[in-house]
Amino acid sequence: MSGKKAQGKRAKTRSLMKRNVRAKTTVNEVLKPVEIGGTYQININSSKHQGLPHKRMQGKTGKLVSFQGKAPVMEIYDGNLKKKVITERVHLKPIKQIPKVKKVKK
Repeated sequence: MSGKKAQGKRAKTRSLMKRNVRAKTTVNEVLKPVEIGGTYQININSSKHQGLPHKRMQGKTGKLVSFQGKAPVMEIYDGNLKKKVITERVHLKPIKQIPKVKKVKK
């Protein structure tokens, strides 16, 4: 059993979930407001283990569809599949939408 490879939730995530030691999760991050219909990026906060999404979802962008209790439910694409991810607010980063500019004919 000494040569057996670890296959847990956080396997092969040494550089993926690396964080600055001084950066701590604050109360404001835990309670930050999120809106249904908003666009968010999944940015895993390794210091908060509760509501941790799968490591494959790191960096994925999607829309917030609903809430399941206090946890937001995100709808993202994984390849061609549409998936729902339930996560904590700490692991979400808001994305600003760039307004589309109409071209004016001269």
